Amino acid sequence: MKILVSNMTAKRPGTDPAGDVVARLTAAMKNARLNCECHSQLDEALDRFATMERRRSMRDNLAGACRQRRKIEAILFFLQDLDGLKATEEDHSVYQDIAFLFDDIAIAAREGADAMRRLHSSSDR
Repeated sequence: MKILVSNMTAKRPGTDPAGDVVARLTAAMKNARLNCECHSQLDEALDRFATMERRRSMRDNLAGACRQRRKIEAILFFLQDLDGLKATEEDHSVYQDIAFLFDDIAIAAREGADAMRRLHSSSDR
């Protein structure tokens, strides 16, 4: 049996891999050309599966954003040392260490923002 996959299921940057699997599964089942009266039941099952996967993905994205917030919160604790630094600090490596903390916050913020954008786009469906 030859299974056709439409361009709609092609991988696009920023898409949810689980959504891609659901789309490919749906395409495969529709192309199976089953000789039975079960098409409506199959369509309903695929819709329920797609809904469950979308909800799972939404929960994962929200949990990911929360993880990034906790990561930023922990890093902010270490950044409190910045208040006690002087421009004449003898150990100049501390400046680099603080810069790394800011970099880590930027990365965590970007990842949290990306997770929230994915959550937003999946809730629009």
